[in-house]
Amino acid sequence: MFCKSERTERDQPKVHIIVLTLLLVGAYSIAQDTDYGAKSEPIVRGNAQKGKRLYDSYGCYQCHGGQGQGSILTGPRIGPNPTGFSGFVSYIRQPAGEMPPYTSKVVTDAELADIFAFLTGLPQPQDAKRIPLLTAGPNNQKKR
Repeated sequence: MFCKSERTERDQPKVHIIVLTLLLVGAYSIAQDTDYGAKSEPIVRGNAQKGKRLYDSYGCYQCHGGQGQGSILTGPRIGPNPTGFSGFVSYIRQPAGEMPPYTSKVVTDAELADIFAFLTGLPQPQDAKRIPLLTAGPNNQKKR
């Protein structure tokens, strides 16, 4: 028979491994089940070309940039992957930050669907590792 302290020291790594495994499996299953509302999101059909015109005419580009890229100084990035449509509309109607609210009297839901289509249709930004200016060291840059 083992004394109590021997058994505890001997079994302790096994217990830690089991607990760690259970935590990881639990976290993985939660992450798989969490789709942040995408399952219940309605399919939105908007006109991206019309959305681009509306995006420009309402002045969205002034804070969020012409491609929704955003800026630290003016407004967050909203393209090419904005939140789900219902979250998008909700935030535009009742923003939490410095953005003014755009009620349905100002921008209709149909117009928001068009703007959303424009934003979701934007190309993904290029990976920073593929931009020569960002990857070249100080000795590799061309002198002007």
